[in-house]
Amino acid sequence: MTRRFLHAAAAVGVAACLAVPAFAVDTAPSGDATLQSARAAIDAGDYAGAIGALQTALEAAPGNADILNLLGYANRKAGNLDQAAEWYQAALAADPDHLGALEYQGEMFVMQGNTAAAQANLDRLTQICGACEEATDLAEALAGS
Repeated sequence: MTRRFLHAAAAVGVAACLAVPAFAVDTAPSGDATLQSARAAIDAGDYAGAIGALQTALEAAPGNADILNLLGYANRKAGNLDQAAEWYQAALAADPDHLGALEYQGEMFVMQGNTAAAQANLDRLTQICGACEEATDLAEALAGS
């Protein structure tokens, strides 16, 4: 391959990454219509609608860490911190290394003023993924607290 081709391919890859809007972090397959509806509701700020759709999605896929994490996220954004905490705990019980749940639970800890717990989540993220986006975002939330 020529150098010009490799540079062009790299530029296309970077442009594709930059063109993706920021949404809630999850890795669940997007083919499920209920899950797509929940994501659309989250993106629109309709957290109550997202919670309903996510609970329906959870019935079809009990124990799915991505859905549990999104339930935590939607509840946190809706101001239901006690419920968010329960969903994050469930997500992390299903997948202790779930990057999104560790980040979002850490952000909830920052909101609650529990910086020691948030730092523990950041330490875990750094151990799992280094300077990944989730670790960077949580570090920024901690720095702003």
